[in-house]
Amino acid sequence: MEQLVKFNTELIKRYDIAGPRYTSYPTAVQFMEGFDAEAYRRYTTASNNELIPKPLSLYVHLPFCHSLCYYCGCMKKVTRHAEQATRYLELLVREVEMQGNLFDHDREVVQLHFGGGTPTYHDDEQLRGLMAELGRHFSLSEDDNREYSIEVDPRTVTLDRLRHLADIGFNRISLGVQDIDPSVQKAVNRIQDPQATLEMVEGSRKLGFNSVSIDLIYGLPLQTVESFSQTIDTVVEARPDRLAVYNYAHLPHIFRAQRMIDAKDIPSPETKLKLMELTIRRLTEHGYVYIGMDHFALPDDELTIAQREGGLQRNFQGYSTRRECDLVGLGVSAIGKVGDCYAQNLKDIPTWQSVVAEGKLPIWRGISLTTEDRLRRSVIEAIMCHGEVSFQRFEANFAIDFHDHFALELSQLEQLAEDGLIEMGNDEFRATPEGRLLLRAIAMVFDEYLQAPQSEPKFSRVI
Repeated sequence: MEQLVKFNTELIKRYDIAGPRYTSYPTAVQFMEGFDAEAYRRYTTASNNELIPKPLSLYVHLPFCHSLCYYCGCMKKVTRHAEQATRYLELLVREVEMQGNLFDHDREVVQLHFGGGTPTYHDDEQLRGLMAELGRHFSLSEDDNREYSIEVDPRTVTLDRLRHLADIGFNRISLGVQDIDPSVQKAVNRIQDPQATLEMVEGSRKLGFNSVSIDLIYGLPLQTVESFSQTIDTVVEARPDRLAVYNYAHLPHIFRAQRMIDAKDIPSPETKLKLMELTIRRLTEHGYVYIGMDHFALPDDELTIAQREGGLQRNFQGYSTRRECDLVGLGVSAIGKVGDCYAQNLKDIPTWQSVVAEGKLPIWRGISLTTEDRLRRSVIEAIMCHGEVSFQRFEANFAIDFHDHFALELSQLEQLAEDGLIEMGNDEFRATPEGRLLLRAIAMVFDEYLQAPQSEPKFSRVI
């Protein structure tokens, strides 16, 4: 359901607490190293044996980059030694084969995403070879409605390279822009020509790409309301189908690259709120629909349609369609979701390579969901994706009395209703336009793992 969104500074300040982004539930901090490859195999077997097996979604992590962006908190490897990336691909193909052997070949891959790092670090023939290997071991869809996307660095990709990506099967691209202001680009070590980037949007459409997404970040060093307003207006001129506008979290004690940023150049909390308000106002004025969290899309985009029709989901790439899929994670640190489990690969490249070279699945940790986990995951996803919860649906699907089962949570929601985040009915509640910006805070009420004392902060702030 699409809803209006309204910026309420006082309410946002009051509920700007630390909490999960709910790309999964239970969240990754609950994953256990006792969940191993054998446990994962049991879930893939059970998934194959379902009466109607689910189609597949593949996430492929390609971590290499040519240069370091100081703001980045992704799992990446910056190197000029191309042979390191070549060795990684050789072993990735072995993992693709091992994973492919676990799934029945009639399970079509309807969704595929290459993320990073910088996937286009690899040359055309390497990417073609990787797609060919995926096609050998999985049943890749050739339907026009498939969602095959790749993250692209506009600084290193030409229209000829885009044409090659289309030729090998990609029909969606995501362009990293972050900011077009030269001083901001210099401060984060990411210099790129805005005009060349925008020309790439137009070029991708001529090449037949179904969807173009652009990533921006607010809260970067030296950003001002005026400069970021110019960035938004310039980017919107190209009319990308989607925009992801992320909040920069400065955590230099966790991400070493961020130590290169001068903390005094980072916008104040008050300025960051103004940047957030500006982003929402300008993009909605330009006709984009606020999907939730960081995501915006045009009214006719599949993401908007999925939200309107109840098919939206959240996974480790953010908001997504195709909620019916099992997700297979490939590559270092990648996370998959098969049946009622989450499984994450080893998170450092040397260890991942060593295990794969031995012919073993590189599963590092994961979790098996209980019935209670599945119930709460479903409620939290309804909040995060649609901003509303109808009790009857969960009572029918999980054989519970919602009022009895969630008596504690409903009592906690009373304060949120009093503050104006939600509207309560007898058998439902929904986020208000003000509450749409605080979906994480609403969802946290139903997070059973947060009810236990927290020894140390594990999550970013909700705004």
